[in-house]
Amino acid sequence: MDAKELFMNGEFIPAEQGVISVRTHGFAYGTGCFEGIRGYWNEKDQQVYLFRLREHYKRFLNSCKILQISLPYNIDQLIDLSVELVRRSGLKQNLYLRPVAYKADQTIGVRLHGLEDHFIITVSPMGDYIDTNGLHCGVSSWRRVDDNAIPARAKLTGAYVNSAFAKSEAMQNGFDEAIMLTNEGHVSEGSAENIFLVMNGELVTPAPTENILIGITRDTIIELARRELGRITRERQVDRTELYIADEIFLCGTGAQIAPVVRVDHRPVGDGKIGPISSTIRQLYFEIVRGRIPEYREQWCTPVYAVVPSHQSAEAKD
Repeated sequence: MDAKELFMNGEFIPAEQGVISVRTHGFAYGTGCFEGIRGYWNEKDQQVYLFRLREHYKRFLNSCKILQISLPYNIDQLIDLSVELVRRSGLKQNLYLRPVAYKADQTIGVRLHGLEDHFIITVSPMGDYIDTNGLHCGVSSWRRVDDNAIPARAKLTGAYVNSAFAKSEAMQNGFDEAIMLTNEGHVSEGSAENIFLVMNGELVTPAPTENILIGITRDTIIELARRELGRITRERQVDRTELYIADEIFLCGTGAQIAPVVRVDHRPVGDGKIGPISSTIRQLYFEIVRGRIPEYREQWCTPVYAVVPSHQSAEAKD
């Protein structure tokens, strides 16, 4: 079932009315930013849990600041709007929220200042974005955008042309996904995912200075590795050939979730199978996002539908 409504410029409207002009500045020049937020259906609880809404909207407002977009909403208001939209959708399955802010003027000319800002949130069902059961990746010939050119720390709509070049090149060359390098030749990230290597029992991931999007899932993994596995994560420069000698590799992101990599450039990662640390983190992550672990449910999961107290549920059964 697709959602019947969306939120656009201050009101909930039928989804088919959510249109923009072909002259819109954000469409013509890529002057917009967005977030991707997942919701997971928990059959036992009869609940959709939205994962790390607050952190997503903090990053979203930072993207807006970089793009000189001003919105009339704070983080709490954005959370409330998102929850209400999902409620109105009636979706009881895994889903994807996409808030988008963009320059809305119908004018010709590249600039950021002095333009009208618009805001939309859409919701739709969503399954796996990429295979989570073992990817074959290729190092891309396309280099990752640089902070002084198109800042990767902001989720800018126009910047994803860079990702599209890398993704299509990889798939057309027979790979599942791309791994991108910086202009200096160090590992940055996938086409739309952060990357982790397991080396000598430690997690290694490119630092924010390597032109990565500072991922919410990335942050989740660093915390889970420390709290649940007792393993540190080193944020540092990663050379290309470290991809060939790593014990394990996995990609991660809201869309990608946890996606282990079993081959890079036709070379097996480790023994060519999903490794134990990747497998453990993936399983733990899937339990947490569905609200099945109380500690993390309270910390990171926002329920959408009204929660019935347990004593009321028992009375109803009587």
